[in-house]
Amino acid sequence: MRVLNGIDELRAAVGDHLGYSGYRTVTQADIDAFAALTGDHQWIHVDQERAASGPFGTTIAHGLLTLALGPRLVGDVYRIEGTRMGVNYGYDRIRFPAPVPVDSKVRVGAVLEAVEDVPGGVQVRMAFTWEIEGGDKPACVAAMLLRYSA
Repeated sequence: MRVLNGIDELRAAVGDHLGYSGYRTVTQADIDAFAALTGDHQWIHVDQERAASGPFGTTIAHGLLTLALGPRLVGDVYRIEGTRMGVNYGYDRIRFPAPVPVDSKVRVGAVLEAVEDVPGGVQVRMAFTWEIEGGDKPACVAAMLLRYSA
């Protein structure tokens, strides 16, 4: 766990790979719960029988489920302290290069790409990469924007 204390330490860490989370298994129960919550019941996610003969040979996680695991996983990678408040400002770019088959193990790596001044604090750009254990391509790559007040 990397702890960055305050804006100056954020600035000093630009370009650093902050580490990797542990692996987390994505289960069918996770996929089904996400489908129920979002209303996305596409068969490639929830119909195990049909998906077995589909393009992936099994059900796969929703791309947005993979993305949504980010905050849970990066909580093991780094923590920002010494600021009044931090908020998720959004994403510049999200891509899903590879599917996450059910029961795959995924982890997230984080790179602090930039720190820019904004009114009241700074905007931080983090590059996150979700890796599938044993996979050739990442499951997800995303550039997240966070804002911290001094």
